[in-house]
Amino acid sequence: MKDRRSFLIFLFVLGAVLIFLWINPLSPKANPGVQEVFAEKLQIPWEIAFLPDGDVLVTERTGVLKRIGENQENHNVPDVYHVGEGGLLGMALHPDFAENRYLYLYLTYQENGNILNRVDRYVYTLEEGFTGRTTIIDSIPGARIHNGGRIAFGPDGYLYITTGDAAVTALSQDRESLAGKILRVDEEGGVPENNPFASPVFSYGHRNPQGLAWDEQGRLWSTEHGPTGHDELNLIEKGKNYGWPEIIGDETRSEMETPVIHSGTGTWAPSGAAYYKGSIFFAGLRGNGLYQAVIDPQTAEVKELHKHLDGEYGRLRNAALGPDGKIYILTSNRDGRGNPRGNDDRIIIFVPEGN
Repeated sequence: MKDRRSFLIFLFVLGAVLIFLWINPLSPKANPGVQEVFAEKLQIPWEIAFLPDGDVLVTERTGVLKRIGENQENHNVPDVYHVGEGGLLGMALHPDFAENRYLYLYLTYQENGNILNRVDRYVYTLEEGFTGRTTIIDSIPGARIHNGGRIAFGPDGYLYITTGDAAVTALSQDRESLAGKILRVDEEGGVPENNPFASPVFSYGHRNPQGLAWDEQGRLWSTEHGPTGHDELNLIEKGKNYGWPEIIGDETRSEMETPVIHSGTGTWAPSGAAYYKGSIFFAGLRGNGLYQAVIDPQTAEVKELHKHLDGEYGRLRNAALGPDGKIYILTSNRDGRGNPRGNDDRIIIFVPEGN
């Protein structure tokens, strides 16, 4: 009788565990998909852009713009101040790059002893490298931490820019400051007429947003680092206040937005993001993996959250969708917080299973 009771208890516990694993919304895929190494031995890569001829450009936080492919080139970007989390960060090609060759770079610099961030535009060609610098926006508050740094052109043709709170939390709620915001400007740095505050500020109350992605409905999503947990995936709307530092996680306050999903007391340390076949894929730094948030197209709710490549490549900085329909992932194991392996940092090509 005692043995039978023990066996029944064992079956009950086993069943409970199996049910938990089945419904657990954060579960690694058993077969995460196709993977291959695209590039190796990079120095803290941050952003990748895909050129019309098939080559790619990669920013390295140390201040180097690297071209990889049939043509191999390294360019030292002027004025980059590599300190802490700052340096050469985001990059974007103009939507008409094939015609105008405009390349946009987000970088940290020093001025009168202050750490700041700015976006510069260059003309980039294979023959002459990058020339003709034009500053699009500058004097974005910076610090050793929380510099934001992602830039991307939206479907509306405007340039979106994520900025961190520069370790001064009050700046995020100050609509006169460029810190702790998502900014929107035109290709020349001008303020669009329909911006909500007659300034570059598009949304505010952010801590350290580092990912931007638009879904098939044209909705803007952003990943954001929280304070030791409570990392966020946000649906960004014009003029909205995303709460930092007044609220975190599921906390609410009048006229402040809560995230669509957050990490709770755990951490993703999310960075670059890409929309791919109904999901937002975003890179996790402290999370050491690639996260997949499956989005309900009607409600914009997260139906499932999966984790791929759990610990397989260490810290992941970016997930970008290439023109070949594959996801390109940048590792960040040489940034002072990881455990680099011999061939780090790397670019990994990833194709989720079933695609």
